[in-house]
Amino acid sequence: MAKEKVVVVGAGPGGLAAAMQLAHAGCDVTVLERRDRPGGRTSAIERQGFRFDCGPTFFLYPRVLTEIFQSVGYDLMEEVPMRRLDPQYRLTFGGGGQLDCTADMDEMDRQIAAISPADVGALRRYMDDNRIKLEKFRPILESPFSSFKDLMRPSLLGAARHVHPMRSLGQELGRYFADPRLVIAFAFQSKYLGMSPFNCPSLFSILSFLEYEHGVWHPIGGCSRVSERMAEIATELGVTFRYNEPVQSVQMRGRRVTSLETAQAHYDADAFVVNADFADWITRTVPNAKRRRWTDEAIAKKKFSCSTFMLYLGIEGVYEDLPHHNIHISKDYDQNLREIEQTHQLSEDPSFYVQNACVTDPSLAPDGHSTLYVLVPVTHQTGSIDWAVEAPRFRELTLDRLSAIGLHDLRDRIRVEHVLTPQSWSEDYAIHKGATFNLAHNLGQMLHNRPRNRFEDLQGVYLVGGGTHPGSGLPVIYESSRITTKLLLADLQTAPAQSRPRAEPVALSTPELGA
Repeated sequence: MAKEKVVVVGAGPGGLAAAMQLAHAGCDVTVLERRDRPGGRTSAIERQGFRFDCGPTFFLYPRVLTEIFQSVGYDLMEEVPMRRLDPQYRLTFGGGGQLDCTADMDEMDRQIAAISPADVGALRRYMDDNRIKLEKFRPILESPFSSFKDLMRPSLLGAARHVHPMRSLGQELGRYFADPRLVIAFAFQSKYLGMSPFNCPSLFSILSFLEYEHGVWHPIGGCSRVSERMAEIATELGVTFRYNEPVQSVQMRGRRVTSLETAQAHYDADAFVVNADFADWITRTVPNAKRRRWTDEAIAKKKFSCSTFMLYLGIEGVYEDLPHHNIHISKDYDQNLREIEQTHQLSEDPSFYVQNACVTDPSLAPDGHSTLYVLVPVTHQTGSIDWAVEAPRFRELTLDRLSAIGLHDLRDRIRVEHVLTPQSWSEDYAIHKGATFNLAHNLGQMLHNRPRNRFEDLQGVYLVGGGTHPGSGLPVIYESSRITTKLLLADLQTAPAQSRPRAEPVALSTPELGA
């Protein structure tokens, strides 16, 4: 009996996880990737012996991916050795103060006492409450939401009193900590969603909890090595990868997608999994008239996450006294957030993140050298900033600001440099508006209001990645692959063969697109 054919569009973390699971289940899987390597935003950038993670550098909550690896016969920690970091990161505040954050609660209380004696003990209370919250919320993160009726599930109703949907994350943390610096210390994780903690729903207080409870991990070789090994395992399981092969058009029969066209080949299949950036791919690939809910007009009204300005620096020497992860919070954090999300302008005093990975993993740079990864949250593309003009000036400002964490002599030590702006994310990585964290995670764009795992506008199409449920961040992206593959496999088993047409469909051509 012939295997069911599935085509996965995009070799990002969600697409790779889906391909592994589908191949293990017996499907004939082909992955179309527009770039020359796997990983998408979790790929590697390699320059003259220096290796950088393109996007995510924090590896959190390994449980989900560990279970996916186990389900296909592999052990994650054996395939990609990882090291739990302690301290997990250093937080510095423009308004004064510093925390070397650790899972050692006694040590955290000692450091908190130096900032705000009145807040000693609050972290333990926060941890106890969020341990319960995650337990109640896990069924929501691990289940599909296909309609508003799913909001009536007993699991969701049971979690409601722990979630407090009308509170912002900042308000939620304000219930535990009196000092505003400590509120930010346990709410800044909303950056993983590309949102301000004062606009992000309070249910995401579990993000900081996950760091302290389950650790911040560094995969040896970087987070990109996880994606590379997943692609290797998928190949071992029989998956075919086609790199440098962006999708150019779709073919449809009614509302059912029957095949995809690239410049090199025609791919028909029984089902299609889209791991590309949702808003970019759907608006460029599927004609507007073929979409009911997610039309161009509807997408234009949606809110999108922030973007990032990136510096990837290969430097001479190693900053031995700088931890692996470093987050600096600007002196006027509220103003910085307004500039990113409301006025859409560049800050003169931005918050920033620096990864100094070679203090943990020297393999990422040539001998006697190291890598620095610098991320500055900025507005997504609105037309308010001309990055061709602003990038050089903002680069200089960013290098100046790095002195706040002790990098005073950095310019003299730079040997290799690579820059990404929101324009780069949009044009080179095919990300809508350059919004690196996809659709914003407000209440109106979550659960059934997000593009659904079994995509509601097109038959035979399924979604994985940050643009669908449960949302952005590596653990939930991996979880999206589990939700989606279960739906897809159940549909293939129950659908009669005649419901999967292979007859000549109508071609719908579009310009060359990112897969």
